[in-house]
Amino acid sequence: MYKACIFDLDGTLTDTLESLTFSVNETLKEMDLPEITEEQCRAFVGNGARFLMEKAVSVSGKEHLSRMDEAMERYGRIFDENCTYHVIPYSGVISMLEEMSRKGIELAVLSNKPHRQAVHVVEEIFGKNRFQWIQGQKDNVPRKPDPTAALQIASELGASPEETVYIGDSEVDVATGLAAGMLTIGVAWGFRERSVLEDAGAENIADSPQEIMKLINREVL
Repeated sequence: MYKACIFDLDGTLTDTLESLTFSVNETLKEMDLPEITEEQCRAFVGNGARFLMEKAVSVSGKEHLSRMDEAMERYGRIFDENCTYHVIPYSGVISMLEEMSRKGIELAVLSNKPHRQAVHVVEEIFGKNRFQWIQGQKDNVPRKPDPTAALQIASELGASPEETVYIGDSEVDVATGLAAGMLTIGVAWGFRERSVLEDAGAENIADSPQEIMKLINREVL
């Protein structure tokens, strides 16, 4: 029986692409640099805010990477104000979370989004009591795909790795869950193509939140 489930946030629980693209482009405009497209932003997300901005800034030329401190200061301010801009949960996610809670599964979020914004988004979209643990990127904790944070969260929730499910939409998430020794499920509705998840080693890929429950129930049986 699984005791805990750890979710990625962007592209897994919530569609945040418009929010991220908007904040990146507002930053680039302030820096007098060209904007990026949503598809470019989709490819850049998953490895934390600094990686996202490095990729966005370098579209205009790698010489602009010397301005990364400025970019991060501006992006931090802009994204803090707009991290829930047009953000919505994916269809079926809330009912899936409710079913997990009924089964007694502890719920957590682990995101490479900066911690304060991760908490803000989760609590704004899902309420303050839906998840037992919310964690974004922190300076003193290695970011995903390092499994340290996932293992720490499972322990805090009273679950061993074998009793924990890890769910995410990217190659970073697949690597995280596998490295942690958890049942790892990739979701095909997020920011990466199914082929990317397969190439990363995902053995379980869900096309809908309902399929996640089928996979978990199958593993229990």
